[in-house]
Amino acid sequence: MSGGALDGLHVLDITQVMAGPFCAMMLADLGADVIKVEPPSGDSTRQMPGATGTDSPSFNALNRGKRSIVLDLKSGAGRDALVRLARASDILIENYRPGVMDAFGLGFAALARENPRLVYASISGYGQTGPDRGKGGFDLIAQGVSGIMSITGEAGRAPVKAGVPLTDLGAGLFALVGILAALEYRHRSGAGQHVDTSLVDAGVALSVWEATEYFAGLGVPQALGSAHRLIAPYQAIRCRDGYITLGAANERLFRRLCDVLGHPEWSTMPEFADSAARLRNRQRLTDRIEEITATESCAHWLQLLDANDIPCGPINDYARVFTDPQVVARDMVVDTDHPTLGRLKTLGSPLKLSATPPQVGRPAPRLGEHTEEVLRSAGFTDGEIAELLRRAG
Repeated sequence: MSGGALDGLHVLDITQVMAGPFCAMMLADLGADVIKVEPPSGDSTRQMPGATGTDSPSFNALNRGKRSIVLDLKSGAGRDALVRLARASDILIENYRPGVMDAFGLGFAALARENPRLVYASISGYGQTGPDRGKGGFDLIAQGVSGIMSITGEAGRAPVKAGVPLTDLGAGLFALVGILAALEYRHRSGAGQHVDTSLVDAGVALSVWEATEYFAGLGVPQALGSAHRLIAPYQAIRCRDGYITLGAANERLFRRLCDVLGHPEWSTMPEFADSAARLRNRQRLTDRIEEITATESCAHWLQLLDANDIPCGPINDYARVFTDPQVVARDMVVDTDHPTLGRLKTLGSPLKLSATPPQVGRPAPRLGEHTEEVLRSAGFTDGEIAELLRRAG
């Protein structure tokens, strides 16, 4: 099998928890040599539920394929060591609050003087500029600030966040895009640059339909449950024994749905005759559909809708997700062997590359597992390594 698409690239991952580690893990999946630089206490996810010592399933889920070294960046020796490592690196990713890396003498400007080709990515709660740049950032807070919580859940109910940490993962993905773009620019120019993204930026950027509604003068977007704000019917639909999803998102599909439900006349009624009318009368349309679907099971309607090529699907819990034949066939569940946690299941990569497929089978490293190996290969002497290990506790 060919090597990874990013073979030969060296990454310093100075991040913790989710957004930064997720970004760096994808680089590792694609073949980059990712060195996770941890404080003496380790990434805080190492202590999440299920931990054995400093290893936990949560840490493994975000740090597979990396090598771990321990450096105390609060010490001069630790900071000097990082500078030496940065000189030979292609990418550095950090998620401290803005200004912290500069205070350490490890900001973009300082490290760019040491390595002008370095691609330096910063992921923070609010970004490197603006009046809130100094605030700490968490996914829950960013979902509120960016508007996501205001449009999530049922109308008139208490605000809820998206079930997955959308701004954390979104920021990691946007940082990855920025890093790959900066690498292409470096390929042309020879120069690195600073990539800056944030959880709030990610949440705002993902609000595409909501921004469209607001910018078009259609009012402030509100929570709609599972419904789509620009298309109907496109939502969860009640059946006799539960709910399914249904997406009759254009005129052809809506006419076909009307036929399947036994009411072809709906497609010519003024209140349902076109997309705009159906959107205005969404609740009336939903009520009519559910009067019919509530008489039969989810399985009945899924079979019938599938047979008529109308987009639909079950609403799976995660026990069903990870046994779904399609999910399994796409290698989205991968087994790994961890030296302390044993046999673990982890998520596969959603990227399918024909020549350089991602490699996701290597478990996350133990805390400081590769400190001596990495430092020695970077030219540190045994005495220097011993001193750094002493300072790291």
